[in-house]
Amino acid sequence: MKAFLPKTCLLALLISFAAGSALAATAAPRLQLQPWAAGQNLAVGAVAFLPDNLGPERIAASERNGLLLLDEQGKELARLPGSFSGLDVRAVGQQVLVASLDNDRQQAVLVSLDTQSRSWGRPMYLPTRDYPVSGVCLYRDDARNLFLFLVGEEGKGEQWLVGGAEKLNASAQRVRGLPLPPQAQFCQVDDAANRLFVNEENLGWWAYSAHPEADVSRLPVALRAPFGQVKKTAGAMALVPGGVVALDPDAAQLHLYQQQGDTWSAEAALPLPGLKEPESIAVRRTAKGLQVLVRDDDDGRLYQGDINWQASAVQLPPVLPSVGALSQSDPVGRQGDAADDPAIWIHPLQPELSRVLGTNKKQGLLTYDLQGKLLQDLPVGRLNNVDVRPHFNLGEQTVDLAVASNRDHNSLSLFSIDRASGELKVAGEIPTPLKNIYGMCLFQPASGEIYAFANDKDGTFLQYRLSAPDGKVHGELVRQFKVDSQPEGCVADDQRQRLFIGEEDVGVWALDARPDQSAKLSSVIRVGPQLHADVEGLALYQSDARDYLVISSQGNDSYLVLEAEPPFASHGAFRVGLNATTGIDGASETDGLEVTSVNLGGPWSRGMLVVQDGRKRMPEQTQNFKFVPWGEVTKALSLPGAALP
Repeated sequence: MKAFLPKTCLLALLISFAAGSALAATAAPRLQLQPWAAGQNLAVGAVAFLPDNLGPERIAASERNGLLLLDEQGKELARLPGSFSGLDVRAVGQQVLVASLDNDRQQAVLVSLDTQSRSWGRPMYLPTRDYPVSGVCLYRDDARNLFLFLVGEEGKGEQWLVGGAEKLNASAQRVRGLPLPPQAQFCQVDDAANRLFVNEENLGWWAYSAHPEADVSRLPVALRAPFGQVKKTAGAMALVPGGVVALDPDAAQLHLYQQQGDTWSAEAALPLPGLKEPESIAVRRTAKGLQVLVRDDDDGRLYQGDINWQASAVQLPPVLPSVGALSQSDPVGRQGDAADDPAIWIHPLQPELSRVLGTNKKQGLLTYDLQGKLLQDLPVGRLNNVDVRPHFNLGEQTVDLAVASNRDHNSLSLFSIDRASGELKVAGEIPTPLKNIYGMCLFQPASGEIYAFANDKDGTFLQYRLSAPDGKVHGELVRQFKVDSQPEGCVADDQRQRLFIGEEDVGVWALDARPDQSAKLSSVIRVGPQLHADVEGLALYQSDARDYLVISSQGNDSYLVLEAEPPFASHGAFRVGLNATTGIDGASETDGLEVTSVNLGGPWSRGMLVVQDGRKRMPEQTQNFKFVPWGEVTKALSLPGAALP
């Protein structure tokens, strides 16, 4: 009697056979090491391949022989005498920039190497630190700024600005401190992904954001057992696009990891037979896979081999153009999340005497000149958002008006602005029934009256008509409407009588700003590929030629520019990045922003953009506001119709 397999079983067998054949066709990664430069007696502690396209040579750091340029057989081509440990390299034009640790001076050092003339440049030393530095690694960001990371004992780490474009700066500038694992010794940076990788000897390898404006958070790449598959120790590592190659020295293993979004999958654990203490590693890509150099600390020799493995390509976020701030405000007088929203008051006769107003939501209202110097501090309470409009009748006086949402009293705080001096004075307060007042903005139609929109965290908007016929401010509630979730930023287009409002996790809406009209919402842009939640500050750049809506896309630290009229076409996004020339850090985690097209003189001839900076760096201080020439935004996004000086 014949036995027949059911069709489903037969199909399963065929699928299994096909899968097995596919696996057999893809050979598992293998590594076979051979001694490299065995007869050269190099006595080096770390080695690195030259950057791509700069040659086949290697660079080595030796405690006895200095910094060395070596050919493919390990023959010395150039030497910088001294005692050095740790090593990283980057291309700087047609030269190589080498970072290391000078053991005699106990300082991090940077030095250029001309591989054609085989000559070393003059070393640049970072200031002596108050902790022992165990590791160094270089990083070049999207704006071509060059940084050096220091890894120190007891979890101390720092990021320093050392160059820009294709040259070193005259001196290094500290950007930020970075808390690292207490048992860190090695680091590497993936420039394209803006990721810093650091080891923690007894636990595993970690990935941080290398961007100077990033917050301090980390993700595990791989962990030691029982938390992960690493047998004993997390040691040195090397990077390839989309992958990490890392040493477990105590288990004499080499691990390969493939990046998958914000996680890394283990691809292989390769034994290192014959090596007792593999201490340092260098990797470069070849047509067949990877070429590897490993130093064995036990015998002091270098071993070379090839791995038939290529990490898969990883899709990275688009690189956004970057503009730099030309000036910045003095830091606010409170720690933590304090600075929030700016406004720009325009002097009616001398625009260069205009003022920037900024809220400190732990203190009150601040005013600055165009260089960022603090001029006034009005400690009236926890103010969140602020806006200004001209020509307000305060009894018999005509003043300009600033209004801010006051979270201490769930009210609107009003301030008069002297039209000659720019001096602010408290003008009064308008109570609201809101339980958690949050954002606000002003609207002034052609008829001249001024309206205030205030919102609550529950989505409620109230519209008030402001007046002060007897010198005392009044607010008449004229309209109320609601969105489904938390709003904050808003801005009114006085000319077109349109109000733009931001719903933080949803997007931007437009509606009629007039109190006697329907509050029907129409979508401007939703959170998605271009706009990343939270949606924060909104501002209008209005000129004779073109009007733009500028939005703080807080989720990816960028600023989106749209046409201010339907269909609200996008002109792209940009970032406010570190300005190496002025020594001003970039802006990140921005809450509020403001922009004007008025010629304020000098660099502000095409207007000014002011953004709140949630993470003040270089040096690290309390939050502040960054002042950016609008002309730089125009160039970065190739905007049509920008106002001319």
